[in-house]
Amino acid sequence: MGSLKECTGTTVSATQALPLHTLHPLRRTLFNRVFASVYACAILALVYHHVLKLFNCTNVASFSVTLSFLLSDLVLAFMWVATQSFHMRPVHRKEYPENLEKVMKPSDFPALDVFICTADPYKEPPINVVNTALSVMAYDYPKEKVSVYVSDDGGSALTLFAFMEAAKFASHWLLFCREKNIMVRSPDVYFSTSDHSWCSETEKIKALYESMKFRVEHVVETGKVSDEYINGDEEREAFNKWTAGFTRQDHPTVIQVLLENSKDRDITGHLLPNLIYVSRQKSKTSRHNFKAGALNTLLRVSAVMTNAPIVLTLDCDMYSNDPKTPLRVLCYVCDSATRSDLAYIQFPQRFRGLNKNDMYASEIKRWFEINLLGFDGLKGPDYLGTGTFFCRPAFFGDPSTFISPEIPQLHPNHAVDKPLKCPSILSLAHQVAGCNYENQTNWGSKIGFRYGSLVEDYYTGYRLHCEGWRSIFCHPERPAFYGDAPIALIDLINQNKRWAIGLLEVTFSKYSTLTFGIRRIGLMGLSYAHYSCWPFWAIPATVYAFLPQLALLKGVSIFPKVSEPWFLFYSFLFIGAYAKDCLEFILEGSTFRKWWNDQRIWMIRGLTCLLFGSIEYLLKSFGISASGFNLTSKVLDDERSKRYEQEIFEFGVPSPMFVTLATAAIINLFSFFKGFLDIISGNNMEGLFLQMILAGFLMVNCLPIYEAMFLRIDKGKMPTKITLISTFLAGALYAAASLIF
Repeated sequence: MGSLKECTGTTVSATQALPLHTLHPLRRTLFNRVFASVYACAILALVYHHVLKLFNCTNVASFSVTLSFLLSDLVLAFMWVATQSFHMRPVHRKEYPENLEKVMKPSDFPALDVFICTADPYKEPPINVVNTALSVMAYDYPKEKVSVYVSDDGGSALTLFAFMEAAKFASHWLLFCREKNIMVRSPDVYFSTSDHSWCSETEKIKALYESMKFRVEHVVETGKVSDEYINGDEEREAFNKWTAGFTRQDHPTVIQVLLENSKDRDITGHLLPNLIYVSRQKSKTSRHNFKAGALNTLLRVSAVMTNAPIVLTLDCDMYSNDPKTPLRVLCYVCDSATRSDLAYIQFPQRFRGLNKNDMYASEIKRWFEINLLGFDGLKGPDYLGTGTFFCRPAFFGDPSTFISPEIPQLHPNHAVDKPLKCPSILSLAHQVAGCNYENQTNWGSKIGFRYGSLVEDYYTGYRLHCEGWRSIFCHPERPAFYGDAPIALIDLINQNKRWAIGLLEVTFSKYSTLTFGIRRIGLMGLSYAHYSCWPFWAIPATVYAFLPQLALLKGVSIFPKVSEPWFLFYSFLFIGAYAKDCLEFILEGSTFRKWWNDQRIWMIRGLTCLLFGSIEYLLKSFGISASGFNLTSKVLDDERSKRYEQEIFEFGVPSPMFVTLATAAIINLFSFFKGFLDIISGNNMEGLFLQMILAGFLMVNCLPIYEAMFLRIDKGKMPTKITLISTFLAGALYAAASLIF
């Protein structure tokens, strides 16, 4: 397998006649800096105003209210300051893979190992994982240099069967992709679109795919691999490993070589990539460290079997949308100007099937695109967990100090000179996939993917940057990958709650972004702190969703009057932040409606997943509860999908997180109309104006919630139980407000 060092003889610098890539700062950088200077002055004035009011409080109630707003605005101020690190030097990059092909032969390309992780055949349908694997197996890249490893953390025979079927279908599909030169190489996506020409060959391949899909889905539906689907002794021997005592929490290592490029060919005799199924050993008495543990297992198993210098990590639903993506990666990896301290190249997460205006903000454009442009101007983007091409040496120490693994076969420069099915290779692969292998080693702490947080991707990228590595954000016009986004609100906020807990684990660890990170990587550490402190957004979101509105219900003014100078500061801070955020969205190719939905989801997150995630982390810290890794379901429901396409919010599940959201919606609705009546009556119009604007703004954001609570009768409406509890809590808060205001 080719190493990165083998590329040095044929690499060229990006500054020579045939550039491999270019970098251009964004034009709005100067505007960002000027605006930041002005906005910072307004923030300081606001904090001064709060402190002044705090000293002038005459009773405990007013002191508590003022202190709440001071704390909330300090959190917002910190989040804003941290955000500025993304605006100091945002950049755009461009790659020229056509130039790479002029200075390098395909035979000189470094080898590529692909890691795909799955954990539950019912939440992550195997046919979807198969499509992801087939799409990268069909890359326009030398097939003898590609190895695909599938980690099945659920230890399911159903997933193994799906990939046995995929291995057979690959001999037809990869040839078809090459001959037709198609761009979308996920069979399911390709056959579901109409932007291709139909012919007898296409119909034949589609029939083969549908036949495979039927068998895989039938096996999943029945929950077992029946004898009629098993072909030959080799397959039967593989499935015999699933004995009576084999469970997803307790089972031996299973490694199955499904395709081996030294002997397996397609129907015309061309090489096929390696395809290896891996289910690491599990034991109820051993820690398995969730996805990070699975990735480290693949890192070791792949080192023993192929040891490619480039490693691609992919989510099981994230299929390739551009077969030339690896060539874009080589534009950086094989350029001597960028290679020395390069850890990984990150592609943005993009999602297919989003409704017209992305009502759940599943694109997460701010995190997955806008902020990454700013990250890229510093030391590079954070690791997003998928669509990431790593340089294998980056997992073993910093750029100047190599940390040797415990056995030489795991060294990134180790040359594998034996076939995959060699007994000694398979024996060692099983050994390094054992559940106790990592005991008394540096895995997860100093080498490999890092343990210590539920958001192992964020934490790993952060630690690599702290060690001195750099990364690159590759953002081509044609998306490199597409994945599936949640189509139900409960799936979205459950996923985000897990992120919130994981981020707090980093914030309060010995590698805290607020201390260790800022000290080690300066402004870059502040960028990471913006993410790790994201759950704190729940504080201002909760305060501003309830306190001003409860005061409005009581006719009490807590914001400056329209005639007072401080009114202008409040107005500027609100309008300035929202206007600039909207402008950035539109400049990066989005629309006003998508931006509106994005800011609404931020409000919803603050009152649901961030609030509950923070509480769960606090309870976990006191040993009261333990957080787990909950998979986001990738299974599509027809009724849900229809409502999603119609942009109708999906509630349906009586989640406690919906209680705070519905309560805030009710409070804002009644406070707005109460304030409106007071203003019509001429009661304190100047003093209540800002509270009216805030309540009205939140009320408009809550329109889908009112619809779900009072107007809808479908299965996705707000559960009656949640509506009743929220109404009671709103009444209780109104009664409690009498003691404060």
